[in-house]
Amino acid sequence: MHALDSVVMLLLLAVVTVIFCRHLRIPTMLGYLIVGFITGPGVLHLIRQTEATELLGEIGIVFLMFSIGLEFSLPKLKSMKNLVFGFGFLQVVITILTIMLICNFIGKISMLASFAIASALTVSSTAIVSKMMVGRGELGTQHGQMTMGVLLMQDIAVVPIMILMHTLAGDSSSLWTDLAFAIVKMLVVLFVLLYLGEKLMRPWFYLVAKQEHAELFMLNVLLVTLGVAYLTELSGLSLALGAFVAGILIAETQYRFQVEDDIRPFRDALLGFFFITVGMKLNITILKDNYIIILILLSLLIILNFIVVFAIAKFSKYKNKDSFISGVYLAQGGEFGFVLLALALKDHLITSEIAQIGTAAILLSMIITPFLINITPWTAEKLFKSTWDERSINLHQMLIENMGKDDHVLLVGFGKTGQTIARILQKEGINYYALDLDAERVHAARLAGEPVSFGDAKRKDILMAAGLKRAHMVILTGHSNHDNERILSLIMSERPTLPVIVRTNNDEYSQLLGALGATSVISDNRETGLVLASEAMLHYGMPFYRVYNIIRDVRQDKYAMLRDLYLGSDEMAQAQASKNIYRDSLQLSSGAHAIGKDVHTLPFVKLNVELLGVRRKTQYIKKPTEEFVLEENDVLLVIGVPSSIKALERIVLTGE
Repeated sequence: MHALDSVVMLLLLAVVTVIFCRHLRIPTMLGYLIVGFITGPGVLHLIRQTEATELLGEIGIVFLMFSIGLEFSLPKLKSMKNLVFGFGFLQVVITILTIMLICNFIGKISMLASFAIASALTVSSTAIVSKMMVGRGELGTQHGQMTMGVLLMQDIAVVPIMILMHTLAGDSSSLWTDLAFAIVKMLVVLFVLLYLGEKLMRPWFYLVAKQEHAELFMLNVLLVTLGVAYLTELSGLSLALGAFVAGILIAETQYRFQVEDDIRPFRDALLGFFFITVGMKLNITILKDNYIIILILLSLLIILNFIVVFAIAKFSKYKNKDSFISGVYLAQGGEFGFVLLALALKDHLITSEIAQIGTAAILLSMIITPFLINITPWTAEKLFKSTWDERSINLHQMLIENMGKDDHVLLVGFGKTGQTIARILQKEGINYYALDLDAERVHAARLAGEPVSFGDAKRKDILMAAGLKRAHMVILTGHSNHDNERILSLIMSERPTLPVIVRTNNDEYSQLLGALGATSVISDNRETGLVLASEAMLHYGMPFYRVYNIIRDVRQDKYAMLRDLYLGSDEMAQAQASKNIYRDSLQLSSGAHAIGKDVHTLPFVKLNVELLGVRRKTQYIKKPTEEFVLEENDVLLVIGVPSSIKALERIVLTGE
């Protein structure tokens, strides 16, 4: 078979899986794992595990860790040293020792085999956990930093663990010398990369960016990502750790956001390959023959990892909620567990049967992890009274801060748009109070003296504590139309006459939000054009009040005059799935079916398409009569939803 057969099959499966998962609204990560299991060597044998497929998966982890590194900076990494080398170190050591004791007590397994099994079950899945935390915006939270600290320590610990396993298997007398040398080499490599890399990265990226060549910039990003990862692998560290370091170095430059946008397609596609290759490792025969042992090991893996992390976090005086969430997030096995089991099998520390059972338990834990992570924050809210106490404290604090406020503007969302509004209001001496769900942003803003609190405006008690009853108006600045709909409904139930200005990025919601009671609905898609049009009219010499009235009328009419705009090719795919109305022109080329026919015999009404007029050469016929006969090269000007216009075009041209 051709060397590319497995890669092509992986690509096909990745595309089909994403479509299927998006249709059923389930995590694509879970779909990849299941598809890999079903189509791999363990069940249907559709794809083979080759070096090419493994390399694609490994590069996926590289780009994921690189993206995570972009979220950090050297100061932030330094501030996490206690989490990495304190919390993380304790987790690795305590978990390994505990599993070794259990193995010796229950199965009377040798110390070497126990160490190999314990090491494999200790490391969690950096790929799954970090990807989900990035998607949920949790890297900046306390539990997010705790979790990342442990994951980083586990990635670092894999190297000395592998050395220990290999050396113990050979009964080497130079164990401590080899281990000390490896640790020193690891520290030297990291120091050189972080110290010299910080000094070299900024001028290097400046040199590349100065060329103003997008292809060159992208090639440079790939070079830095894979190059630093390759250097760390040569020194005995993991590719993933090197990619993380590369991300941190670029995070210190002004090119961070451009790099992040460029790298995202590679990261998501290749990470999908990785999860498929992980699913391929599971063998259905092993599952059937040893399912009881696998389930026991799976339970031990999840429960023990959770207990160890939770206990260390509580000992370190972290909050119950953060300790619980971190414990669940780190409760599964990880991709390095497969590597350690394979090495232990190669060095004859464990049998093939134990390796397969361990692989199955780790993989099953990875498969159920997305479900556990999705329900964990909700479970933590229900379990711990402290979170309710914190809510009460926040509400009490908000009530105290707002008791003296009257006739203020209530801002829901304190992102770029919310802060822009706040600064203008502040300059004009207008009081405001803001709510936001980004804890890090709220903390920074409050330190600077901004009147902003952490709070979910979808909750009635939060809105009331923020002074809804005394507010002059409310401005909803968020992107989520669904959230804006819920918040607007709550506001209208309490104060139906209160002016509410809502931002939307979806024209379909303009009418709905207006019907719910919004005074003004400001569309991201339309406002840029309105601002440019107003500037053009002012420069043309029109009076300001006239320009203001024109723009106000367009907004009050919910952008009705702007709904039937012409579509470009870049907008067509998105428009086909929407119910927005657009304008289009259909030309009757030579041989068109409609030539010679009365214009009103065409199914405009049936297709719910409106005929605005017909252009014939230089003449424009608005609303042609029923007797109007179409000629070659006539152009029909119509408005309707894209799918209906396409159907009309097919009939006009072919009669089908």
